[in-house]
Amino acid sequence: MDEHVADSRLEGAGVVLSGIEVALGDEDVEALVPAGEDHAGVRARRRRQPQPAHGERVPDVRGRVVVTGGEVEHRPVDRRAVHRHREDEDAGRGEDDAEDDADRDRKVLDEHPGIIGTRSGTLKRGKVPHSVPTLADTTIRLLGQEPLAGQVPTAEQLRLAAILDRAGFAYLEVSGGGCFDWAVKRGVESPWERIRALKSRVKTPLGLALRGRFLVGSRPVDADFARRFVASAAENGIDVFRLHDPLNDVSNLREAAEAIVAADRDFEAGLVYSPGPTGEVDTLIERAKALPELGAVRVLLHDPTGSLQPHKAAHLVTALAEASGLPVGIYVQGSGGSALAATLAAAQAGAQLIACAIFPLALTLHRVSGEALSEALAGLDLDPGVDVAALWEACDLVDDHIGDQPVAPLAPRVAVRAAQHDVPAGLVAGLDATLRAQGAGDRLDEVLEELDTIRAEVGWPPLAAPIGQVLASQSLINVLSASRYTTIVDELRALVSGRFGTPPEPIDPAIARAVELTNDPDTEEDATPSLSELRREAEGMAASEEELLLMGLFEEDAERLLRNIRGRASAGDDELASVDKARAERIREVVRIVQESGIGELTIEEDGMRVSVRSTSDAPAAAAVSAPLALPEPGDGPVLRPSNGFVRVESPMVGTFYRAPEPGSPPFVEEGDVVAAGQTLCILEAMKLMNEVKSDLEAVVRRIHVDNAQPVEFGQVLFELEPLGGRPLDAI
Repeated sequence: MDEHVADSRLEGAGVVLSGIEVALGDEDVEALVPAGEDHAGVRARRRRQPQPAHGERVPDVRGRVVVTGGEVEHRPVDRRAVHRHREDEDAGRGEDDAEDDADRDRKVLDEHPGIIGTRSGTLKRGKVPHSVPTLADTTIRLLGQEPLAGQVPTAEQLRLAAILDRAGFAYLEVSGGGCFDWAVKRGVESPWERIRALKSRVKTPLGLALRGRFLVGSRPVDADFARRFVASAAENGIDVFRLHDPLNDVSNLREAAEAIVAADRDFEAGLVYSPGPTGEVDTLIERAKALPELGAVRVLLHDPTGSLQPHKAAHLVTALAEASGLPVGIYVQGSGGSALAATLAAAQAGAQLIACAIFPLALTLHRVSGEALSEALAGLDLDPGVDVAALWEACDLVDDHIGDQPVAPLAPRVAVRAAQHDVPAGLVAGLDATLRAQGAGDRLDEVLEELDTIRAEVGWPPLAAPIGQVLASQSLINVLSASRYTTIVDELRALVSGRFGTPPEPIDPAIARAVELTNDPDTEEDATPSLSELRREAEGMAASEEELLLMGLFEEDAERLLRNIRGRASAGDDELASVDKARAERIREVVRIVQESGIGELTIEEDGMRVSVRSTSDAPAAAAVSAPLALPEPGDGPVLRPSNGFVRVESPMVGTFYRAPEPGSPPFVEEGDVVAAGQTLCILEAMKLMNEVKSDLEAVVRRIHVDNAQPVEFGQVLFELEPLGGRPLDAI
């Protein structure tokens, strides 16, 4: 067998001889094929192995050929079980046993020169065969966070999930930090409810992305909080947890990892690639060695900056697998085709899982297209088995909602700067928006250079969220104030003081001293409170532990969400109070049908009762508001959404729009007026209650979309504002 070309022909075949698992080429299999059956028959049987049913826990399974009594048969292999079995075996073996293994290895290699791996690991020839990768889809998660959040209605997302469910993905990553943040601030639906709704409609395992001790928030949590969050996520339907620490501090993964393993879920340990002159490859390899003891089933190489080159991706996949003894997956993003090139190189190097998204989102957000990736892998004899036709069907659904809408945070000018400076594109977009609002749009390159300098001074941390936002905030302050570190953001203090963990490299002593000298001892640490504290403070507000967790992570925003949910429930009960129980249940059933089907209106006449239910837009009630990076987010505010540089103020309810406080009074605002944060824009009347809609930022009113005393729907655009200050969107 030609060792140099074996990889393209092996297709994951393996053989077990005297307890030795090996991989074979064509002529080696032929030597073991029973009389009367050709090589193609063995391959055909290998391909015909039944696939696990949707919803069944799917370990990292490949195939092997087993010799039993002169016959060759294919059996699935649970590599984690094999790994544990071998560890148990080896624990009781002595030197004589190891020598016997080595002797048997040599004998097998002499008889079958195509064999390239042995049980004892003492003999190696050729290259390790490349297994066929599986794909994980991130479409649902990307649609649930900025900049696309709210553009595809909930009912349509559930339809989309059903399409992706039959495409053949290893799992669907449906939520993460950006999704939780947007859902809570929107104030309409609990992010837990969205996960439950998806779980009830698909059989493919569901995935959740977590940021180490930050989980899905921007502040670190304690060990008990992390364990309870993971347990709640597992109870709500999460099967796979992609857990990475923004600093690549593996110790920050321990508590959550223990909870994932205890819940019998899959723990994918992420390592963040972010380039720097400090030998980041060696650092990642060293970190990977500690992951098996945490219970990880896979190492996932994560590149949020789009800077991972194909040759380095291939090297890292091989090196991480050797260092950890675990399968390796990859999740990258990048413009200009770099992400696809890196994933293909990783697949050829043996990556066993690759994250992707359907084409419209991949094109918009610079991710890897599942359609292009599947076809490219098939051309390399690494077909992942994904139904590409189903992906194009999913594209048609998404195109109906975002096909004609530009997404400002990833404009070409921003993408160029991101690629040039190896910085996440969403971070560059935020810096650019803030600088333009301050009349300093020409200083973007200066701020990006300052960002590089700060990163070196604080130990070269990766630029994954939320660390990238912390460093960007400080770089803005340093540049715009023309004075470095005169003002230091609290999160940078926490990073330098070690409250977030240990960065890859030592922190500059001068920066550590600056933080120490400017520290205010009376300032309380901004950390997530413990669950016991939360239970005391949230008495009467949180009805379950999952709601308590939201309050700990998102504070006032979570309280507002819970009040809205309670208010809608109370209003619905009041409206049904005069209706007998049977009819009330029938009405609820009609409402559920409209919500789940996505139809516009449904009318039912039954036993003298006529029920009409009309759906409204599932547009967001609150999105990220423009405000400078380093400034705190405002509290209560209107329903806002960036659109082509302007901010849209959308109706948070169904009601009647009034421009003035009372008939005959002048309007609250006119087109061209400058409004301050907190200034009233209009009144919405609903159920005889007058609700003020206020501006959440300083801006110029550029357009008023609704006439006075006109009815409005939920999510309908009321105003367009041109902000005088801007906070970036995190598109990571």
